Amino acid sequence: MSSPAGATLFAHVDNLLANAFAACGLETEGVRAVPAQRPELGDLQCNAIMPLAGRLKRPPRELAAAVAAKLEALDDFANINVAGPGFINLTLSDRVLSHFAATQAAAPRGGIVAQPAETIVIDFGGPNVAKPLHVGHLRSLVLGESLRRILQAQGHRVIGDVHLGDWGLQMGMLISEALVAWPELAEDGPWRDDPPFDMQTLQELYPRVAAACKADPERMAVARAATAALQAGSERHMRIWEVVRRVSLEAQAKDFATLDAHFDELLGESHVQPLIPDMVADLVARGVAVRSDGALVIDVAREDDESPMPPLLLEKSDGASLYATTDLATILDRQRRHHPSRIVYVVDQRQSLHFAQVFRAARVAGFADGTELVHVGFGTVNGADGKPYKTRDGGVAQLRDLLADALDKARSRQDESDPELAAAIGIAAVKFADLSTYRTSGYIFDAERMVSFEGRTGPYVQYACVRIASILEKASREGVAAGDIEVKEQAERQLVLLCARFPEVVESSASGYAPNVIADFAYELAQAFSRFYAECPVLAAPGAGERASRLALARLTLGVLTVALDVLGIRVPARM
Repeated sequence: MSSPAGATLFAHVDNLLANAFAACGLETEGVRAVPAQRPELGDLQCNAIMPLAGRLKRPPRELAAAVAAKLEALDDFANINVAGPGFINLTLSDRVLSHFAATQAAAPRGGIVAQPAETIVIDFGGPNVAKPLHVGHLRSLVLGESLRRILQAQGHRVIGDVHLGDWGLQMGMLISEALVAWPELAEDGPWRDDPPFDMQTLQELYPRVAAACKADPERMAVARAATAALQAGSERHMRIWEVVRRVSLEAQAKDFATLDAHFDELLGESHVQPLIPDMVADLVARGVAVRSDGALVIDVAREDDESPMPPLLLEKSDGASLYATTDLATILDRQRRHHPSRIVYVVDQRQSLHFAQVFRAARVAGFADGTELVHVGFGTVNGADGKPYKTRDGGVAQLRDLLADALDKARSRQDESDPELAAAIGIAAVKFADLSTYRTSGYIFDAERMVSFEGRTGPYVQYACVRIASILEKASREGVAAGDIEVKEQAERQLVLLCARFPEVVESSASGYAPNVIADFAYELAQAFSRFYAECPVLAAPGAGERASRLALARLTLGVLTVALDVLGIRVPARM
């Protein structure tokens, strides 16, 4: 048995398969092992023969038999057989399984394979100043945080940026209304440290002033004047803006903390405003941006476009900038400060056209040379009717209310009042329900079902971890030590093979920006441990060797499950 240092079980088998195919004069691209569909025939199977046989116009079973003969000479396999039209079924030797189980148990982070380190910026969350986080922010925060952790676990330098909506006309509206509501804000004073408003006040203020501006052109003119003053750097307007921004961030930080969402930067749209005039002038000078009906646009259409691609609107005819202008300047700023290999935007998939335009414009402008720009779109959180989640009166549901509902449901399932435990279970329930759904699909927010300890839920997987930890603690009290993992029973075998898949599961999840792959794996592993525990008693095993082996296997499973939940952003409580 030989394999590259740090190779996983599946990588080792893939290497053996490639060597066998090459020895038979066959191409090796795409040759890999996958879990057997029929475990009674083997641990793994290789399906690469059929497409090869078709291209070579040779009988697939003949090719499969030739490859199988090469593999049979290796002591890594206990059995090799060819089934059906040419499937190669592989049964690994107990020695190989034990070796790789021990290797994985000793490896950090469940054996996740480190990738060549990249600098990656992840833009997620995206709240607006003076507005509460709502149901629409849930998926961006949960998905973005999980992707941040997954990529970080692979060894990348990951920079999380919430990119606040803290500039533009909305701020002019708020500031102009604040000056009317609290005239003392016109001058500097103690109000800066003790403002007369909180987040609740601001979120009530904004809809009122927005409606007034929409109904009254004169009121809108006042808001536009305040916006212009802010953009010009008026000390009065900047003071109010800074306090509004601070009050908003302090309130939103509590929601971020509840969801364990971590951000390295909280810069927002305001950060890049000073870059925009020079950026626009440069784009005009180079002919990248041109005038069209008075507006400034960048043509991003291509000859191979299957549907029309509108130009990116950079500046309106009145000289006002837009979201696209800010997003383009943000790419330029991130390039200058971080030199990332990737910038990943975790934003509603309904914004796909916007990001397609911005990304193309960045390419045309030369702002993203050597950088991959990725829009990780996602579907909606829906109510029981299958439509985007609303409050009973048809309004947008606040994120805090959704989380409170889940926490209340979790608390009602506990025998005693324990706020920390209810929070751990409730937040896990919400996150797992979100992350176990492929991101572009919508899902129904059902707090009662989410907090269940049965079925495909976060609490079910959490409970598996708590149960294993309890076994390990009892073993420690009884003086039973873990030993070498020796695979004898089928349930043991399945558990080792499943744990061995984890590094590839993480790699697949990362490459597809799909945490659901890890969520599905975690649930499957929790189920496999339940079967193992029912069929293979750990502390009640008849022999000391079996006890030590099964205890080690339980510890390996707990390690892998804990890391899987951690990269999903889910905590494991001490008890349940």
